[in-house]
Amino acid sequence: MPETRGQFSSKLGFILAAAGSAVGLGNVVAFPVMASKNGGAAFLIIYLFFIAFICYPVMMAEIAMGRRTNRNPVGAFSQLSSDHRGWRLAGKLAIITPFMIAVFYTVITVWLVVYMKEIATGGLEMLSSESAFGDIVARPTLFVYLLGLLCVIFCILLGGVKNGIERLARVLMPTLAVMLVSLTLFVLTLDNAVAGIRYYLVPDFSRMDLSVVNGALSQAFFSLSLGMGILITYGSYFSRGDNIPQSTRMVAIADTSIAFFAGLLILPAIFAFDPNTNTDDLSTSSVGLIFSFLPQIFLSMQAAVGYVGASIVAFVFFSLVFFAALTSLVSIIEIPISCWIDELKLSRKRAVLFQAVLLTLFAIPAIVSLGISDFFTNFTSYGGVTKSFFDLVSDVFYETILPFVGFTVCIFCAYRWKMSGLSSELTRGDSDYAGSRLEAYVNFSLSSVIPLVLLLVFISTVIQIYFP
Repeated sequence: MPETRGQFSSKLGFILAAAGSAVGLGNVVAFPVMASKNGGAAFLIIYLFFIAFICYPVMMAEIAMGRRTNRNPVGAFSQLSSDHRGWRLAGKLAIITPFMIAVFYTVITVWLVVYMKEIATGGLEMLSSESAFGDIVARPTLFVYLLGLLCVIFCILLGGVKNGIERLARVLMPTLAVMLVSLTLFVLTLDNAVAGIRYYLVPDFSRMDLSVVNGALSQAFFSLSLGMGILITYGSYFSRGDNIPQSTRMVAIADTSIAFFAGLLILPAIFAFDPNTNTDDLSTSSVGLIFSFLPQIFLSMQAAVGYVGASIVAFVFFSLVFFAALTSLVSIIEIPISCWIDELKLSRKRAVLFQAVLLTLFAIPAIVSLGISDFFTNFTSYGGVTKSFFDLVSDVFYETILPFVGFTVCIFCAYRWKMSGLSSELTRGDSDYAGSRLEAYVNFSLSSVIPLVLLLVFISTVIQIYFP
């Protein structure tokens, strides 16, 4: 029922929405740090290689599955496999995963809102203290911010595909790009910024090893929203006559460009205000860097631009990260909503309300699991470490499951849907695809190399997290 599910109004609308889903905390914060700690430009080269030769074919496959069936991940796997029960389970995994990642992302976005409020009211110095983050995540007032954030998100989703998701992406994605470029240009004018540029862009191949290669692939895969069912769902909203390979390239370019410019912003900023920074001491965690380290860097700017100026720069940066998180969060939450509409035959209004209740029920234990509740703070243990409920959600769904879902997509397209079915859908809107070198590469890689690589990444991640 396309009139209920909705459709993007144009190819540009799809590109902006898909790019919005891809651009998130991993691009804006985690990528620059991973690059700086793992060889700079050497890491960037490997990252770009994986984007082009591993992620690009998987992106096209997911979008093609969605457009061919006009369904969510459960419906897409089910319809293309003739309701085979095993593949329907794979589709359900692609629904459960984004649902639980939305829990993780919602909590982080709430923290971003709190930080923006504190900076706007003159609290940058307070945020720079070592105890600030621990104090903030243990505040009972977080529930007020959670309620406000969920109201905003679900009001956007009530607008549907065109008037909600696409309209948000058309406003926030250009805004995010302008803010990022402007902030980057400002930072590059500062003294000692060139040291950060050198550290970021001069390749150091001595730092390269198998763990770095694995990290580059994981970062590339996660940053493009692969394995979350987002591109399958967005593909179901994509016009039949539009060009999937071309649109996919544009999404990948936009996503990679944001990550690259984020590196040009964060590393020069760190070196400009602390030339003696040892990047090996930087946390590889997006959360640790955003909330614990960067406020100290912004506070150090007051020597150059004053306290108010430093606060303005910090507020702009946290607004940028908030926009990135919001566009990703809206996209992630849309996946289960699409499933409720397709599979449970709910109206969009009822599906959004149902999802709002479910997300709230899971977000509450996540938000209290960093100090408010002892039970959820010390929820379980594995890998020799005590883990909170928040940690469990992050480790299982954000870190572990995504490459496995990507693996199932590859195997499904190659051996159940068959490559001929995928090629037929990719040729629709792109007559040059049939018989091209791209088609030959996609058919070969999706049936052999890519699933093997993703399976190895999945196994490696399981070993690192759960059996160190």
